[in-house]
Amino acid sequence: MNLKYTPNALKKLEQLFEEARYVIRFEKGNFNSGYCVLEHKRVVVVNKFLNLEGRINALIEILPSINIIESELSGEMLKFYKQLSGDSSFSDENKSVQTQMDL
Repeated sequence: MNLKYTPNALKKLEQLFEEARYVIRFEKGNFNSGYCVLEHKRVVVVNKFLNLEGRINALIEILPSINIIESELSGEMLKFYKQLSGDSSFSDENKSVQTQMDL
């Protein structure tokens, strides 16, 4: 799925995190990757100085690392989540880097 970098796409990602019971906060901070995940408190903190594309990329990068219970998602959000997780660049990004490093 090719996700366009629009304010609507950011809102859909924020809604997905909300339905997964995570709170997204845009704050300033010293984040090496542009974000921080507090797993026990279910809070995601994203650098507020990132542009729209950076915010969307940060939230997409966080998705595989958090525990999302698919049965808690609404039909539309479940479909959106499956589209994101089925994206080859989304799910295989780290795997390709590791194989290149192994060579």
